Amino acid sequence: MVSLEDSHFNSSHLRSVYGPHSQSAPSLPKIGREKCRSMRMIRSTLYSNDDKCCNVANSAAEESEFVSENLTDSVVDLCLRELPSCTSMSVRPELADDSFLDVSQSSSDFSFCSSDISGELQRLATLRVEENILKSENSVSETELEPCLGFLQHESFSTEITGSISSEDLQPKVKICIDGLQSPSVTVKRSAAAKLRLLAKNRSEYRALIAESGGVPALIPLLHCSDPSAQEHAVTALLNLSLYHDNKILITNAGAIKSIIYVLKTGTVTSKQNAAASLMSLAMIDDNKLSIGACGAIPPLVSLLMNGSNRGKKDALATLYKLCSARLNKERTVVAGAVKPLVALVLEQGAGMAEKAMVVLCSLGAIPEGRSAIVEEGGIPALVEAVEYSSEKGKEFAVMTLLQLCADSVRNRGLLVREGGIPPLVALSQTGTARSKHKAKKLLGYLRESRQ
Repeated sequence: MVSLEDSHFNSSHLRSVYGPHSQSAPSLPKIGREKCRSMRMIRSTLYSNDDKCCNVANSAAEESEFVSENLTDSVVDLCLRELPSCTSMSVRPELADDSFLDVSQSSSDFSFCSSDISGELQRLATLRVEENILKSENSVSETELEPCLGFLQHESFSTEITGSISSEDLQPKVKICIDGLQSPSVTVKRSAAAKLRLLAKNRSEYRALIAESGGVPALIPLLHCSDPSAQEHAVTALLNLSLYHDNKILITNAGAIKSIIYVLKTGTVTSKQNAAASLMSLAMIDDNKLSIGACGAIPPLVSLLMNGSNRGKKDALATLYKLCSARLNKERTVVAGAVKPLVALVLEQGAGMAEKAMVVLCSLGAIPEGRSAIVEEGGIPALVEAVEYSSEKGKEFAVMTLLQLCADSVRNRGLLVREGGIPPLVALSQTGTARSKHKAKKLLGYLRESRQ
C-alpha cells in the first residue's frame, strides 16, 4: 500500500483557492491559500509525519456503528429533500448508499404559493412613485403617450388586481391584458404584462385561466423588448404562470426557454434573478433539464453566480443544482467554470450561501471531471475549513464531498492529510450528526488504509 508520507507533493508554491484554472498546470494538483483563523496549516505539518494520527483515526473508526438519520428538509432557505442513492458515481461501491439532496418542488428556496419568488418585486407599496418615473421617462415619445384606458390604466394598478375581481369579470379582464400585449404602445404592453404578473401571483386558478386564454405565447415576444420594465414584468409573469404544473409544459412547448435565457443574459438585476427562477421552475419537469442545458442556460447562470446580487446568487445556485441532477449538465457546469466561484462561496462563511455552494459541489463531485476541478481549484482546503467551522448541515455536505474526492484517490488523501484534515474529521466522527459521524469514520478508514 502507498503510505500517506509517500503521497506528499514536492511543490514549493501552492495554488491559491482563487487562482486561475490552467490547462498547462502540472499533473500534480497545487493547493494553497492564505493563512486563516484555524491551525490547519500548522497541524498539517505535525500530522504528516506523526504516526499518532493513524492511532487516532483507528480509534475513531472503531467506535459504535452508524445510526441512520434523515436530513431535515431545509438548509438555510434552500429547502432540500433526500434523493435515492446516486449509483452512477465513479467511486467505491460502498459509497453507493450516499444520498444526494434535491430541491423539492413544494419546499424549495422559492415560495411556490406566493410567486414573484425572488422576493424583490413587491412594488405595491411604492407603485405611485414608479408610475411617476414611468410617466417622466415616456414624456418624450408621442407613441408612449398613448392612453391606457380602463383596466390597463396605471391608476387602477394596485386595486383591481389584488382581489376585487369577481370570477365573472376575470376572463374579460384577462382578455383585455392579452389584447394589450399586442398593442404597438410599449406603455400598454408594460401595463398589460404587469397586470398578468399580479393576476398570476397567488392563485392557481388565475394561472390556469391566463394560460388557457393564450397569455403564454403573448408574453414571450415581450422578453425581447428593449424596455427593461416591460421585459421584467413579462419574465416575472411567466415565472408566476410556471408555478402551475400544467403551465410548465405549455411554456416549454411555446418555445420560451431560449427567450428566458436571453433575459438571463441581458436583463436587469431583477429580470436576471427571475429568469433564473423561471428556469428552476421549468426544470421541475425532468425532460426540461437537458433542454434548458442544451439551450445554453448554464454559462449565464454561472455568470449570475459570480456577479449577481446575493439573491441572484441564491437563485443561480438553486437552478444549477436542479439542472445538475442530469449528468450532461454536470459536465456543462464544470466546463462553464462553476467550480471556482463555488469554492469561493464555501469560504464565505456567514454569507448564507456556503452550504448551498457545498450542495452543488457535492453534486458535481459525482463525476470525474467535477472531482478533478474541485481539487484543482482548491476545494480540499476549503472543505477542510468547512468541516471545522461550518454549521452542522454544512459539515455534512463538506465531509460527503471530501469522501467523494478521496474514495478512489490516494493522491487526494495525501492532500487531505497535508491540509490538516485528520483532527477535524476525528472531532466530527465523535461529535457530529449521525450522518456526519458515519461519513467521517468512512473517510478516516480510507486514510488508515493508505498508511498500511
